[in-house]
Amino acid sequence: MSVKIKLRRMGTKKKPFYRIVVADARSPRDGKFIEEIGYYNPMKDPVEIKLDNEKVQKWQSNGAQPTNKVRALINKSLAAVANK
Repeated sequence: MSVKIKLRRMGTKKKPFYRIVVADARSPRDGKFIEEIGYYNPMKDPVEIKLDNEKVQKWQSNGAQPTNKVRALINKSLAAVANK
């Protein structure tokens, strides 16, 4: 089973809100998932990202591959933690 860390779209029409989830690569975007590890709100200014870095590290060490957008969000989150 291939596992991905990807975005799950929530919110209403034209007001997206995303949850960052760990899911089977074959499951649809908003389908069944294994675990929720954070969220991303692009509608706020500045953009709001909350991510459980311990869970991200655990899943990546177990072989989960983040999508391109999630990889960028993880890097932003880690940079924000390093600056504090």
